[in-house]
Formats: sequence, C-alpha cells, structure tokens
Amino acid sequence: QIPKDPTQRWLRELSSLSQQLQQVHPNVLAKILKERTLYQNEEIVVIDKPYGLPVHGGPGIKNCIADVLPILAKMLENMKADPLHLCHRLDKETTGVMVLARSKEAAEKIRLLFKTRQVQKTYWAIVLGDPDPVEGVVEIPIVEKEVQSHQSHYKMTLAPNYRLCPEDGKVTKIRKNRHAESAVTRYRRLAAASSCSLLELQPITGVKHQLRVHLAYGLGCPILGDHKYSHWSKLAPQKLPELTLRRLKLEQSKARHLPLHLHARRLCLPLGQPLDFVCKPPLFFQKTLRKLELDIPKD
Repeated sequence: QIPKDPTQRWLRELSSLSQQLQQVHPNVLAKILKERTLYQNEEIVVIDKPYGLPVHGGPGIKNCIADVLPILAKMLENMKADPLHLCHRLDKETTGVMVLARSKEAAEKIRLLFKTRQVQKTYWAIVLGDPDPVEGVVEIPIVEKEVQSHQSHYKMTLAPNYRLCPEDGKVTKIRKNRHAESAVTRYRRLAAASSCSLLELQPITGVKHQLRVHLAYGLGCPILGDHKYSHWSKLAPQKLPELTLRRLKLEQSKARHLPLHLHARRLCLPLGQPLDFVCKPPLFFQKTLRKLELDIPKD
C-alpha cells in the first residue's frame, strides 16, 4: 500500500530505511553490495555502503557487512575466492565509500595507511544551524562517558584541554583526561538555507563518532537526524527548527524518522599511485538537499 500523498510517501521511505537491509537474505544482501561496487582490482574492492547496514554484528543485528564478505567475494570472482577483509569501518547509519581488501596482506597494508593518517577522507553532512566561523578546524579530545538519566546510556563526548576562566575570560589549560583520545576535524560550509547547512568534513583522526560529537558539541551544529547527539542528557528525537520542519513537510512528532545525514563522499588511497574514489550521496540525502534548498556544489 503506497500512500498517494507525497509527504506520507517520503515519511514511509524514511521510516523503512533502517529496517530494509535487516529483512533480506544474506545472498540478497551480497548481491546488493555487488551492484554497489565502485571499483575493484587484484588488491581491493570499493563499495558504496548503504544506509542502515552495520559493518559488524551485535545484539539484535541480523545482517552486517562482515557476515556476507565470503558470499560477496564469490559473486565478484565467479565462485572461487577467499573471503574479503575489512580495512576500516563506517557507522551503521553512515553511507558512502568503503574499502575492502582481497587478502590479509592487502588489508594490513591499508589498515596501516588509515592508522598513519595517509588516507584522505571527505564527508558531507547536513547539519542544523550555521557553524561560526564557516570554516575551520575543531581540535578537541573525545572520551566515552556514561550519561546518568532515567535511561542510563553511554555516549562519546568532548574532553577539552582548555577552558575559559569565568573571572577574567582568559583561556586556561586544564588537566588532561587520560582516557581521552585526541581528535581533529577540518570543516567548511558549502551551502546554507532553511536553518541548516551542508558541510564538507575531513576527519584528520579516526575516533568513534568523532564527526557527530565535534559537530554537535564542538560547533553546536548537530547532524540532521542524529538523535543520539542532539541532546546530552536524554535519548529523544532531535528538535528541529520551524523553518526546517516546514521545508521538509514534517511535523516535530515525526522527526524521529529522519535518518542521519552523514555521507562518506570521497576517499583517496595512496596504494602505489593514489586512487581517488567519489560517491554520490544516497537518494534520501539528495531529496533532503532539494527540500531544504541547499545547493549542491558542482565539482
């Protein structure tokens, strides 16, 4: 039953995004990933990771990329193939460029490139608000903390090395949190409209949920659809500005259906010669850009 009303249809599309790939047979999932292959050679396979598909399994997860790597390898190489290997990870809700290796050796080589920060990664994110300044670098360490609330849960959060002294407004250094990991994100605004912005992000480090935390808590511009990092003390759907709701033709009560708008757009891998992969944002992301009248920059 497909709703006639376009707004209802859009809502249905959004709310089913996360469930879709959890319902299919592993063979079907491998086939979907095969169709989303952007590039392959004797060392690597590059895919466009779909929304709502976790890289690793866990409680309540029926399908994940790790589980279908043996099937995908056979599909790509006509039945005789070693399983593919993971080289890095993307969050379940993040879409875009992802590299898989054909051998253990290639996987180790690529993991080392990621670890030593030789891989250039570029993301696009639609965020609430407008960062000030419109481009810059967020360099604030990140740590995982338990949030004590009616529903206790764990979140990544900022652990700054500096704070403003309330008496004179001067910046003072504070004792380093020994559990915090240093985290650096470069960002620039590409477009702004409807109380939102489209940002280009380059994570220099690779800390868990780094982009989401730096944008929400460092810049005060949470990613659209990031219900986890839009509030510190509670787990609740993101509160959207009036104008954004109007443009998206959504009611605040339906905001919980909005998916995370974070896309791994580009990856430059120095394997022999530099390999450069670019991946268009998924359809729901493109639709949101149009609805919010955020102009997609021409490459």
